Amino acid sequence: MNIDLKYIRNQFPILEQTVNGNPLIYLDNAATSQKPLSVLEAEEVYYKTINSNVHRGIHTLSQIATVEMEEARKLVQLFINAKKDYEIIFTKGSTEGINLVASSIEPLVKEGDEIIISHLEHHSNIVPWQFLAKRKGLLLKVIPVDDNGELILSEYTKLLTEKTRIVAINHISNALGVINPIEKIIKQAHEAGAYVLIDGAQAVPHKKIDVQALDADFYVFSSHKIYGPTGVGILYGKERLLDAMIPYQGGGEMIKEVTFEKTTYANLPFKFEAGTPNIAGNIVLKKAVEFMQNVGLDNIMKHEDDIMKYTTKRLDELDNIIIYAKDAQHRSGSISFNLNIENIHSSDVGFILDKQGIAVRTGHHCAQPIMNRFGISGTVRASFATYTSKEDIDKLIEGIKLAQKMLG
Repeated sequence: MNIDLKYIRNQFPILEQTVNGNPLIYLDNAATSQKPLSVLEAEEVYYKTINSNVHRGIHTLSQIATVEMEEARKLVQLFINAKKDYEIIFTKGSTEGINLVASSIEPLVKEGDEIIISHLEHHSNIVPWQFLAKRKGLLLKVIPVDDNGELILSEYTKLLTEKTRIVAINHISNALGVINPIEKIIKQAHEAGAYVLIDGAQAVPHKKIDVQALDADFYVFSSHKIYGPTGVGILYGKERLLDAMIPYQGGGEMIKEVTFEKTTYANLPFKFEAGTPNIAGNIVLKKAVEFMQNVGLDNIMKHEDDIMKYTTKRLDELDNIIIYAKDAQHRSGSISFNLNIENIHSSDVGFILDKQGIAVRTGHHCAQPIMNRFGISGTVRASFATYTSKEDIDKLIEGIKLAQKMLG
């Protein structure tokens, strides 16, 4: 069924404003999505009525806050079909989730082991593995991409060896919108005896995720890209691996007993949740998940697929436009392009679009290696959400035409 776009857009008050005297056209959802009223109101209700620390008090407000946060954890468990609720670790975002695994997995790797990442990765799925490789004496390998921006799986097969211990891949490229064949990647990695982390920051807003069906060892994503608050993220990890890993941070909440001689650690998930969490954000994440469930994941996927096809079609109608990964078999969430005009930077286009109230992202998108692969400094990226309309895309196209006229 088709979504009721007018009803959905009415739930996002920020879309009603003007920017530089023009109606806001928000196409920067891969960076962060806007928030519906249910999310905005829930955060206000938390601070007005139940603000209290969790897990540490016998008084009523503390107990209510604790129940609310643990209910959010259980909803996330169901949302991605994790086996146990304690396999869901609250973090401050995808970046912290990846860093947590790269720091805590040290007992499961040894000098000479190998890590495989890809040319498509966000910096947050590159740098933490470089840190680990340097600390432990590991070799970092990279899966190359072809001219369509797709991973060359035959090269991935060659990179896998008996020394491969970790494969870390994004589900969907934040820079190009390419959907990676992670089912095949995970299966091959497991056959080689490796653990797999999937960066799902760009996938969870646009696709149904079933971590058990994928057989992912770790899966990370961020709240603020699925209509929730910033400063909140999720790390899913298989129980046996989380149990074998060392804590990422020390402090309150993650301990069982502390003496000056030794410390023992709490059970999952608290072993990896040191200190006071983002209680309000964790609780409000539940409202963001419920928003997506109420719209329907199938409806969201169909609507955004229609928007992707429509955007590609409209861009194709323009002269002197380069669309990156246009011929990739599977794309979702965003589309990257440049004007084919000499000495024009993507930020020049972004500036002109902003003057028309059109918000896009420009630059290297924290993915410099893939920009280097295509020999460019950056792209203009338009990214979509459930509230994106074809009228938004039409305004984008008119904005690009003006940019071409001004810069050409």
